[in-house]
Amino acid sequence: MAQVLQVRNQTISTETIITLLANYQMLPQFLHEVIVDQAIASFTCTSEEKASACQQFYKKYQLTSESERQQWLELYEMTPEQLENLTIRELRIEKFKRATWGHKLESYFLTRKSSLDKVIYSLIRTKDIGVANELYFRIQEAEQSFGKLAREYSQGLEAQTNGLLGPIELGKISLALTQILLVSQPGQVLPPTRLGEWVVIVRLEKLIPSQLNQAMRQQLLNELFKNWLQEQLVKLVSDGLISLN
Repeated sequence: MAQVLQVRNQTISTETIITLLANYQMLPQFLHEVIVDQAIASFTCTSEEKASACQQFYKKYQLTSESERQQWLELYEMTPEQLENLTIRELRIEKFKRATWGHKLESYFLTRKSSLDKVIYSLIRTKDIGVANELYFRIQEAEQSFGKLAREYSQGLEAQTNGLLGPIELGKISLALTQILLVSQPGQVLPPTRLGEWVVIVRLEKLIPSQLNQAMRQQLLNELFKNWLQEQLVKLVSDGLISLN
C-alpha cells in the first residue's frame, strides 16, 4: 500500500484519500476538476496570456516578491511549472466554453429569455386574509403608503426594505408569483392572493427585459458549462466509468 501523504503522525494512503474525499463530500468536486482538465487539454495560451495570467494571480494572492512566491510553492508543494498551469487554467476554461457554446448563445438566450427578464416589485405577505384585505383597502384609499404598511405588517424579509424587492430574474421566483407579475401593469396593486401558506399583496414596479450583452453572454456560458459539467459527472457514474484500480 503506497504511502502518499504524512500529516503529523498520520500516514494517508491512496485508498484512504479516496475515502476521505468521500467522507468530506469533496469527491464530486474532485471529479469535476478532473473532467475539466480532460476537456481543456487541447487548449493552450500564448506567452503574453501566460504572463498576464501570472501577474493577475500574484496580485490576487498578494505574492509581490520572489520570496513570497517561493513560500507559496513550498506551502502547496508545487513546482513553478505547476503554478503556471494553475494561473492559466481559468483562461483555458474560458476558451473551452467559447469554443463549445459561443456559437449557440443567441438561440439559447431566446429559449431562456422569459426567465432571464428581471422585475422590481413590492410585496406584503401575511397569513391572515382579514389583515390582508384591510391593508389592501388602506392602500386603495391612499390612507397609508404601500411601503409603510409593508414595513409594519409584512412577515418576510421584505419588511426591512419597505416591501421592495429586486431587481431579480423571473426564473428565480416562484411560478405562481411570476404569473401574477406578468399580468400586472407597473404601479398596479393587485388584490390579496393566496400563495401557499401566505396571502400576498403585490405591486409591479418595473419589468426589465433581458439583453444579450457581454455580461449576459458570460452568464449563459457559465450556465451551459455548469450544466455540461453536471451531466458529465452523472454520465461517469451511470456508465461505470469511474474506477479505483
